[in-house]
Amino acid sequence: MTSSTRSRMTRREMLVRSAAASIAAPLVIPGSVLGKDGATAPSDRITVGCIGIGAMGRGHLRICAGFQDTQVLAVCDVDSWRRDNAVQTLEQTYSERRSGGQVHDVTGYNDFRDIVGRDDIDAVIICPGERWHPAMTVLAAQAGKDIYCEKPISLTIRQARTMIQVVRRHQIVFQTGLQQRNSAEFLKAAELIHAGRIGQVKLAYVSASGVSDYLNLPAEPVPEGLDWDLWLGPTPWHPFNHRYHHVGPPQHVVPWTCNRAFGAGGLTSGTVHNLDSAQQGLRKDSEGPVKITPPGVDGAHSLTFTYADGTQIICATRLEPGKYEIPPGWDPQTPIVNFGVLFVGEHGWIHVERRGLLNCYPEHILDVEVPRIHSVAENHRDWIDCIRSRRRPRADVESSAYSTILSHLGCIAFWTGRSLTWDPIREEFQDDREANSMRARATRAPWSV
Repeated sequence: MTSSTRSRMTRREMLVRSAAASIAAPLVIPGSVLGKDGATAPSDRITVGCIGIGAMGRGHLRICAGFQDTQVLAVCDVDSWRRDNAVQTLEQTYSERRSGGQVHDVTGYNDFRDIVGRDDIDAVIICPGERWHPAMTVLAAQAGKDIYCEKPISLTIRQARTMIQVVRRHQIVFQTGLQQRNSAEFLKAAELIHAGRIGQVKLAYVSASGVSDYLNLPAEPVPEGLDWDLWLGPTPWHPFNHRYHHVGPPQHVVPWTCNRAFGAGGLTSGTVHNLDSAQQGLRKDSEGPVKITPPGVDGAHSLTFTYADGTQIICATRLEPGKYEIPPGWDPQTPIVNFGVLFVGEHGWIHVERRGLLNCYPEHILDVEVPRIHSVAENHRDWIDCIRSRRRPRADVESSAYSTILSHLGCIAFWTGRSLTWDPIREEFQDDREANSMRARATRAPWSV
């Protein structure tokens, strides 16, 4: 065992023994966050490095800075404006701690390997885009870092499987940015379903979205301060175009996903949230469908996933009469909400969405009032607490990989334009060479996973 490994294990044992401060602080950071009033001592804080400071990355920084028991020591981005801005923001946040000699300076890096290689960092947040998630996860896990990784966790099916294997091998606490797993309304919906309040549930509707295709956008000059080669990372070379990355303050959450080279579109960047919640409610976290049917094929009006026991997840915007099964008490004019799921049971239905939307039929089965908020911080809180306890978080790598694979299967059905038969154990399509070739893709050295 190397000296760095010994120090890492000692650090983990210390964190497990320490008490977990489990309340989230507001954006105006109180004295308790600064080590006062009996809060977590600086030596017991979990140290974090954040990789990727786009729209989501900035949110992660705010949340981690708001916890009593975490300390962000480093940030990384290939855009120098975003990197420098993040360092400045954190330094202002931590200025009171620094004046008391309680924290280290925040360091900004262009190359994420500089963060992964630091022995004084316990955990990393990975959010530069799915093209990078697998390679960064592998290197961070090998370095013994616990991981919070944005969704979708991978660009391909094969990568998702590899990520499970690597995380398990290195005993890493891995949380995914599928935050609905830790939202009160989704937890309550799953509780009601699993308690049998609407009877057996074998159908779930989620909102529909599309997929991207390969683009050949014109080359533009690479802006000053952007390391375009490192931005591309594992993906084959593409010329810079501002639609993929806007230098400076981020203007969109996932702009790159318009090009299939970098992402698969709305199905993997947005609908994956709903597919994940559907699998959670249906208790399909460790399963996969056996058939995937795109719209217009075999009588399907929308993308449909069918499981071995007949359970279905259908992507639909509205339940039009004559096209879909409309449960009693449901108004066909009601849309399937954007970030939500409609679960249809034998004796009723549950329609759940972010920010506390939880409608049920019959109404009396909802026995509590759900807060009308959507707190992403609860997902981070679960991750931090699990780093101390070493248990698996709710949005663990395995359930997240199955949900990500589900979204990839939907994309492949769209791209091939035909119904696909899937073996969820062997993770391969039956008698379909073209579809099987889409389970993986070529990557640039040295980032192959």
